Amino acid sequence: MFELTEAQLHDLDTQSEPPVVDPRTSIEYVLVRADLYERMRGLLGEDFHPSEAYPAIDRAFSEAWEDPKMDDYDRYEDLKK
Repeated sequence: MFELTEAQLHDLDTQSEPPVVDPRTSIEYVLVRADLYERMRGLLGEDFHPSEAYPAIDRAFSEAWEDPKMDDYDRYEDLKK
């Protein structure tokens, strides 16, 4: 366990989704409050594999893609010219 520096605390307060980046490897990590981590861990269980979430992700995205606002996204390359 380690304590955050004043600068890191400031970043936590000012950024909406602060990633933690290992400067040696450039790997990004997500800092999650301990109580939320425990909830997620309880929901996922120890045998969880990310591919188990694919069907739910597909359902969520399919609903978003049906939104008329996504038409602009689909035409992004044409609109940026």
